[in-house]
Parts: sequence; structure tokens; C-alpha cells
Amino acid sequence: MAAMWAESVARAERENWGYQRLLQHLCESAEQDRRERKMQRLLKASGLPDGKTLGNLDEKLLPTKIQRLLPTLLEGHFVERAENLLAFGLPGRGKTHFLAAVGRELILRHRYPVLFTPTFKLVQQLLVAKQALRLDSELKRLDRYPIIILDDLGYVQQDRQEMEVLFTFLAERYERRSVLISSNLVFSKWDQIFKDPMTTMAAIDRLVHHAMILEFNGESVRAQKAQGRDKPQVNPPGDPCGSTPSSAPDGAKDSVPPQGSPQQK
Repeated sequence: MAAMWAESVARAERENWGYQRLLQHLCESAEQDRRERKMQRLLKASGLPDGKTLGNLDEKLLPTKIQRLLPTLLEGHFVERAENLLAFGLPGRGKTHFLAAVGRELILRHRYPVLFTPTFKLVQQLLVAKQALRLDSELKRLDRYPIIILDDLGYVQQDRQEMEVLFTFLAERYERRSVLISSNLVFSKWDQIFKDPMTTMAAIDRLVHHAMILEFNGESVRAQKAQGRDKPQVNPPGDPCGSTPSSAPDGAKDSVPPQGSPQQK
């Protein structure tokens, strides 16, 4: 703040600002600094994986339906409606990258608190909290995040206690907060997760009641990228590095508006 004050006063003297303009500039600079610090805090607390951003998401490899839906998701209205986002597909189809990129953009564009976590890690945290008789307080802590991304739900093979805390978590957020889930198991195989048929049905019912379902079909994204590395690389004219310029709000480095989406101001 002291550096901002000194710089602003020096500029005011050079450009013959009046006191009113100087005060306005100081207020605007302080607000911009506050927004930037908040964004950095949210990114640090999110647990989002490094490198899985919108800037390096190859939209051409996404299914057409998901390409068309992406600009709508980035507007963030589904979060206001406490809707869920469920991404299904075999391993390597880009589910995690897509959800992580959407989560990062919701921080950058709308300052939403987001938490990204592998499902098994969340389940273990909830189980420890339950055993310590503080499950309610842990659920309240998680409730601070309007968006929680559960990665790889299909890899969790629950015992009964683990199944119960996961179901409690999902039921607690029902119609109140958004859950974004990636899974390699279709709903018909979720009895492998929850074991009990009635619990499985109840969990699915709560998730899909207000949800968008994304199907990541087609070839493995990893395989396609590996094949691409075997081919000679040709950079587009006028761009020797072959990179995509950033157009993120507040100068963020890893946000690129999707094709067909108006740039955020």
C-alpha cells in the first residue's frame, strides 16, 4: 500500500492531478489490488491441479455437445442454481482436465470459491471427522465452497462406513451447492461404489435431479496427443511459439475465452 501511495503521488505530481482525481485513483488501485489478492487466495486454496487450464485445453478434442456447452458453463449460472455437473467416460478422455479448467475459470471470472479433491481423499477426511465426532463441523467447512469437484469417483470402492459419509456429503449439498464429478463408471455400475441398492438409487436421484451430464466418448485424448507429438510440428504464421494469447480478466495468465464466447470485461 505504501508503494502504491508513493507511485500514485509521483504520478499525480507529474500529470498535475487534483486531489479528487488522486483520491479516485487510489481507491480504484486499492480495489484492484484487493480483487487480485482474493483471486490468488482462492486459487491457492482450491487444490486445482497445475497445468489443467482452459488455455491448454484442446477444445477440438472435446465432443461437439460439450464444446457447445462450454461457454454457458463459464457464465457460472449453474452454480447460482446449485446444479451439478457429471462427467462420464473411460480413462484418458479429458474429464479431469475439463472440470479443472471450468473450476479455474469460475475463480478467475466470478471469484467463486472452488475445491478440487480426489474422491478417495475427501472420503477419508469425512471418515476421520466422523470418528472424531466432528462430521457436522467438517460438512460446514466444506459448505463454504459453492463448487466442489470430486475427481475419479469410480475408483472409490467403499466399505459401509465410507459409503455412508460420501452419501451424507452428497445429501447435504443437494439443492444447495454444486458438485462436479468425474467418473469412469456409468450409473448402472454405481452399486460398485455404494454397495447397497437403495443407497445407490438415492445418491443418483439427488445428483441427477438438477444436473448436466457430459459424456466424454471417442478416442483417448492422451493417445491422440501422443500421436500428435510423433508428427512434425508446424507453427501458425506470425506466431513463432505456437501459443494462444491470454484474454483473461485482471490479466490472469491461463484463461482463454472459448471459441464463440464473448471476451469478459
